[in-house]
Amino acid sequence: MSTHDNQTAPTQYVEAGGIRFAYRRFGRTGRIPLVFNQHYTGTMDYWDPAVTNGLAAHREVILFNNAGISSSSGEVPESIDEMGANAIAFIRALGLTQVDVLGFSIGGMVAQEIAVQAPQLVRRLILVGTGMRGGVGIAPMTEEAAAIFGATYDPPENLWLSVHFTPSPASQAAGRAFLKRKHLRQEGRDPEVNERVGPAQIAALGKYGERHEGVADYLKGIAQPTLIVQGHNDVIAPTVNSYTMQQTLPNAQLVLYPDANHGSFYQYPALFVAHAEQFLSWELQNDVSTEERLPFPAQQPSN
Repeated sequence: MSTHDNQTAPTQYVEAGGIRFAYRRFGRTGRIPLVFNQHYTGTMDYWDPAVTNGLAAHREVILFNNAGISSSSGEVPESIDEMGANAIAFIRALGLTQVDVLGFSIGGMVAQEIAVQAPQLVRRLILVGTGMRGGVGIAPMTEEAAAIFGATYDPPENLWLSVHFTPSPASQAAGRAFLKRKHLRQEGRDPEVNERVGPAQIAALGKYGERHEGVADYLKGIAQPTLIVQGHNDVIAPTVNSYTMQQTLPNAQLVLYPDANHGSFYQYPALFVAHAEQFLSWELQNDVSTEERLPFPAQQPSN
């Protein structure tokens, strides 16, 4: 078990393809590690410690900045498939031959590309608040998303209260708790992204969101077990995309959290960790009968 966690893991570097990738590793070793892919303009310090530390109690967690993000060198490519190729190069540079992959928002699109381009590298996928190629509201973004990103916030970080959470008092309270957790790491924090990152990622989303006949057929080739996690009303990556992915992917489960928006797993971190850990470790649970071997076995009522 690593002595480090989200707050203390040192930033390390590895080079691949001329890019110096910044990353952090922590958690319980001995199982297949879980590689996290971050959202639009986010860095390693934008992950929720309640999620990363929760999962690290069971397995090794690897956070990284893809090319051109924060403390990693290079430039952000203007295509999701290139981002996926860079992520694959990073994983292989660590000497890993098999990983589980988690992707959030644009990171979920990158995660799909990793599975498409290097299927032998990926054992299982977790896709949170994301969409597929040609998805609804990916490009152009929805009017509601454009209004959120176009507004002014004081302090600026309150943007994420609108991006990740619903307007309800309960969801906003969860959002404020998330923002506090986000700053638990005090030493060695990542610098914010530069001004070139946002436009490059938007350009990539523009290409990814183009619609044409058969655009989502690639999903049929992603055979890895996949857990899709979504809020009941995601206004950034509309929830309907998650239904489509679950129906199209050969082996996918969908979990919807109530009164939740784009950052549903930040609103329900403990519940998400429980769902994710059960999904990732289910094949290790050999002490159940055949009729109970379901992706998420029914909970027995308590007396």
